[in-house]
Amino acid sequence: MATDDAPTDPGSAPELTDEELEALHEVELGLEWFQRAQGCLIEFHHATGHGMDHLYEAERRLRASGHDDLADAIRAELLPHGVVDDDRWSYDVLENFQETLLDETTALERRVRRELADGQRHVRERRQEREWKERAERR
Repeated sequence: MATDDAPTDPGSAPELTDEELEALHEVELGLEWFQRAQGCLIEFHHATGHGMDHLYEAERRLRASGHDDLADAIRAELLPHGVVDDDRWSYDVLENFQETLLDETTALERRVRRELADGQRHVRERRQEREWKERAERR
């Protein structure tokens, strides 16, 4: 069964050596942490955008209250400012992460699963589930 869909039966997990099982698990965990990092970057992107929205509103209000020099500082110095190297915006950072490290790790994780575990996900957890259920039955 070469698929990305995991079976629901914990007993159907493929038999792997302990080293293969741990290697597969480490790749899965690496990908999961990169997925979490993506969430942090999305949060960063949204927080940056909200901050810029507030500065945009502050520019408007400063200008309306006769403080053109302060409004001009926001308009010229802060709003066009990137978050990295003064030029790259938060969406650039997010997209670059998604299109490089995250996509490449996702592809590797699928390849490792396909080659070691017939495409099954969470093989270590399935084994643990099976062992815990068997242990409970022996009680």
